[in-house]
Parts: sequence; C-alpha cells; structure tokens
Amino acid sequence: METPVPAGVRAYDPATGDDAHAAPAGAVADGDDAQRGAYPPECPTPWNSLPRRGVDARHQEYQPLKGLALMKIGIIGAGNIGGNLTRRLTALGHDVSVANSRGPQTLTALAEETGATPVTVGEAARGAEVVVVTVPLKAVPDLPSGLLDGAADGVAVIDTGNYYPQQRDGRIAAIEDGGLTESRWTSQQIGHPVVKAFNGTYAQDILDRHRPAGDPDRMALPVAGDDDAAKRVVRDLVDALGFDTVDAGGIDESWRQQPGTPVYGLQKGLDAVTEALAEASEERPADFRG
Repeated sequence: METPVPAGVRAYDPATGDDAHAAPAGAVADGDDAQRGAYPPECPTPWNSLPRRGVDARHQEYQPLKGLALMKIGIIGAGNIGGNLTRRLTALGHDVSVANSRGPQTLTALAEETGATPVTVGEAARGAEVVVVTVPLKAVPDLPSGLLDGAADGVAVIDTGNYYPQQRDGRIAAIEDGGLTESRWTSQQIGHPVVKAFNGTYAQDILDRHRPAGDPDRMALPVAGDDDAAKRVVRDLVDALGFDTVDAGGIDESWRQQPGTPVYGLQKGLDAVTEALAEASEERPADFRG
C-alpha cells in the first residue's frame, strides 16, 4: 500500500533495501532509491577561510579537463541512482561493472540494456579507477572486508549515501553523538577516503537533465572530499555526465549537502548551489535525527 511521504523525506523499501532520494510533496514510499521519472579545482585554500561563509566562491576558476579518458568504473548498488549512473557511464564509453546485494544474476536486464558487466559486490572494485558506493547507509558495514584491495592505485570512491535514521537506517551513534558527517562515517567503515556526490540528486535528472557546458539550464552538483586528486577525478566525471560542480569543501564540511539542507534536491546552477551551501546549518533537521 502506498504511504504518502512529507516533502523532503525519503522513501525506502525494506524488501529490497534500496536507498531513496529527496521526495517532493505527494511522493509515495514506493521503494525507489530515488525519484521515478514522473518526479518532478582543487581547493588549496582552507574551507572556512573562503568567502560567502565558507562556500567555494571561486567555482568559476574550475576548468574541467578536456577529453576525459575512459575509465574502469565499479558501481556497488543498482537502485535508481546506481542504475542510472550505469546507463549514462556506459553510454559515455566507460567500462562499468555493477553489483548489488542480491547477486549478478539479478542484474541481467540492466547488463543487456547497457553493456555493463554484472559482478558480485566483492568483485566490483577490481581494477577500478572509480568506485561508486550507492547503498543504504545501514548496509555499509556489511560490505566485504578489503572491498577496495583490488582497485587501481589512487582509486576515487564516490559516496552517494544519506543517513535516514527514522525512515530506514536506525540510529548510528557515531553520527548522532560523535558528530561525524555521514560520509566521514562511511569512509571509516570502508577504510578509504570518499568523495561525496550525487547524494541529493534526483535519479531521473541523471538521465534527463544533463546539458552541455555553458548551457544556461545546466545544473550544478556539490562535491565534497579531502583528497584533491580524487575530487578532481569526480568533478571531471560529473562534468562529462553533463553537470557543473561546486566544491563543497572537505568531508567534515559535507554536512552542507546532507538531507534537509538547502542544496539537497536543488535543481539549479552554479550560483544557486553556491548560495545554498552557504546558507546551510550544521544542526541536523528533526526529520533526519535519530
């Protein structure tokens, strides 16, 4: 039975374990890891010393690399975010392996549609230059030990996850009491730095809202991370997917793009995303506290 969800609260299907991304008013708890189609440079300067209350106001200086090399990419999680990234990244020519908790035999249709290689979770990072972790936060500790052992040197790990204590994940003390950002906690669980991206992005926008560079309707996405080289890889990949990026600081500043913040679910360009990051409050909204 469909259950109405308040604006901004995520839906979740415990039967599949799929994540869910920002739902507008009138959305329903249908188990998607994001909305269905009908739903509507490096930064060497310390984050807190940047203008606009810490937001990277120098975003116009960021110049994506031209002719981004094709890469081997592993995607862990095949809900709507993982599935749509699989669709777009294979369309761009990348060598994509995709995994979910239910096994590669359940990914036959996606593999046939995209040409991606279905693999087990333990195999997804093998040889990968980029790994996307897009699973429910509560499932992160259950990922295989040594998940990234076979990845390429300098692998960039993208974390798309969000913490939904009331709706799905239960209370995580290190986040609630220890003050860790969601992505810092995820990084600790997998033993590798992560770059936070796509966590507040509508899944359907990955398919429908990409635009060429310079298009006035091009959306911008916040990207946070401590590793400048990995962040650069991710920002260039996002650019190749058809979106601008705004440097949202380090992982300890990634609360600016967590659920309930102004940038979460925002479908706007560079200036609006920069402003939304500046307006964020570090206090977690009541709907997203455990």
